[in-house]
Amino acid sequence: MKLYVVDVFTDELFGGNPAGVVIIPEQIKFPDDVKMQKIARELRYSETAFVQKQAENEFRTRYFTPEGEIDLCGHATIGTFYSMMQEGIIKADEVYLNHTLAGDLNLYTEEDNIWMDMAAPKIEATIESSDEISELYKIMGVNHFGQGLIDDKWTVLIPKKVSTGVSDIMMPVKSELQLDMLKPNMKKLTDLSKKYDVTGVHAFTVNSEDGHIHARNFAPLCGIDEEAATGTSNGALIYYLYDYNYIRTNKIYTVIQGEKMKRPSKITTIVEETFDSVNIKVGGFAKTLIVGEILID
Repeated sequence: MKLYVVDVFTDELFGGNPAGVVIIPEQIKFPDDVKMQKIARELRYSETAFVQKQAENEFRTRYFTPEGEIDLCGHATIGTFYSMMQEGIIKADEVYLNHTLAGDLNLYTEEDNIWMDMAAPKIEATIESSDEISELYKIMGVNHFGQGLIDDKWTVLIPKKVSTGVSDIMMPVKSELQLDMLKPNMKKLTDLSKKYDVTGVHAFTVNSEDGHIHARNFAPLCGIDEEAATGTSNGALIYYLYDYNYIRTNKIYTVIQGEKMKRPSKITTIVEETFDSVNIKVGGFAKTLIVGEILID
């Protein structure tokens, strides 16, 4: 089985978010769950993806953290299809179907970017009581909950549990300075994540000087204290902001993540709207760090 280690959502090595990608030949079966879990634990990246071609332009992908399997991972998906482009398995300017535990999702390849459809967006809960909000922000190490500059006026943004395949708490903060100052209590954040049944907390600010959205992601429940780039979380964030009428359809928005970790990432996002649905796309590219072979039976 071919192994790639790629830095995703960046055009520079040692930027973005690293992921392991294991390409399984068509003629063999998927490894059993125990072996895939052991490989993910051995590689120690936040996520490792296992992919196999199922039919023409169709693939099946499974995702493992060091702690267990998850339904979907955005940066590992981008890294997976980037790696298959490098292998010549797929090519640019095509549409591919990716079968995941979060559903069947389309991938759109370009020479220098890969777009992926996120799972159907859902706002699952609102954290609106003063006690719940205080608990969240105290655990995250700040005293004031978020505001954001929306349509040239200050509007209070309320934390919400949102999913585009994986559930996270969207947590607004006032500024990049406050975002940079976050110091979560990881034990209490793990317990809070269990309480709300989420992967973690995606903190962000829209009041940035460069016009981009800036974010940090914390998921200690999954063994990830902080992650440098998260496709599913930023898909959820864009839907959250769309629900607040901050995001316009068919316009590309960039989320900057990983700065605190010295692994700056750029995640491109877009909202598409039809008469009966909303579709979120997340995009980016990658750089290859390691190519090798996995030697297991």
